[in-house]
Amino acid sequence: MRWNKTVTVIGAHAEGEVGRVLTGGVLDIPGASTLEKMQYLQANDALRQFVNKEPRGCAQMTTNLLLPPAAPGSDAAFIPMQADGTHAMSGSNAMCVATVLLETGMLEMQEPQTTVVLDTAAGLVKAVADCRGGRVERVTLDFFPAFAEHLDAPLEVAGLGTLTVDAAFGGVYYVLPRAQELGFRIGPDMAQDMVSLGARIKAAAQEQLPVQHPETAAFNSIDFLMFTDEVDPGQALYRNATIMPPGRVDRSPCGTGTAARLAVMHTKGQARPGQEFKMRSTINSEFTASILGTTEVGNRPAILPRLSGRAWIYATMQLGADPSDPYQLGYTMADTWGTEIEHVIPGL
Repeated sequence: MRWNKTVTVIGAHAEGEVGRVLTGGVLDIPGASTLEKMQYLQANDALRQFVNKEPRGCAQMTTNLLLPPAAPGSDAAFIPMQADGTHAMSGSNAMCVATVLLETGMLEMQEPQTTVVLDTAAGLVKAVADCRGGRVERVTLDFFPAFAEHLDAPLEVAGLGTLTVDAAFGGVYYVLPRAQELGFRIGPDMAQDMVSLGARIKAAAQEQLPVQHPETAAFNSIDFLMFTDEVDPGQALYRNATIMPPGRVDRSPCGTGTAARLAVMHTKGQARPGQEFKMRSTINSEFTASILGTTEVGNRPAILPRLSGRAWIYATMQLGADPSDPYQLGYTMADTWGTEIEHVIPGL
């Protein structure tokens, strides 16, 4: 075996959504802040392609780059590298990162609880891990502020007519269409249809619903779509399905999407601080969500979301490439990389 590059990766998933953690082989990334490091990775995409594209990766996962903390008061930084690009924050991936940091001993575990402050490109996230017998049983995340930007906005979608949607920031920007308005209920049997519908609706939202974070210029586009549904509103039980580029459904209830949904619900008077909600995924995994309180972001009303869920380590691995391998940065094909293959095909 002769590799010209190698990285160490811990395989983990949070409520079904795979969030591998890259723990070795990358010393650091240029930039004074985690936001600047993310922007560097967006402009220099080789690492993401190397670990995420086939044969070393697949569309149905994220690889989180673990880095030294840049922000004062934080314990570690991470940047989620996904199929379509590098992003600022992910709730399910934060759960994976906190679990890996503690269960591998990179940070000392204290029972019954350990607090880990994660430095992300979207801000600091406090993760409180419930620990017992050397295992992280649950991770609770205190998010940065989330806020609604468009409420009950009309959205013209070719072939679907005029939809009523919301758009909100939960760490990244989401457009939130309602599954029942489109005539379906979220479930595994609808995954392919949701991917197709989601691509069309998100494209329309990106054209018709301008967004701009009031404090961070880099957050200025709708990156994701999350279908919303109800299970039993009387029991505060809801369902989410986030469509992830290049064409798949998030296996978890989606952390940043849940934060965005809570912001919309609060603005509409459907959620209050201290009230607890259960958010289920397409595969029935579950996050617990609540609102800690309210605040402002650039004079815009916002909430402070709290989310909790579980993560598990399932593998440790070394990824490498032989110098003779023609696919140094991997490759993608539309059979498994979905309907938005053009977003990831460059640099085959």
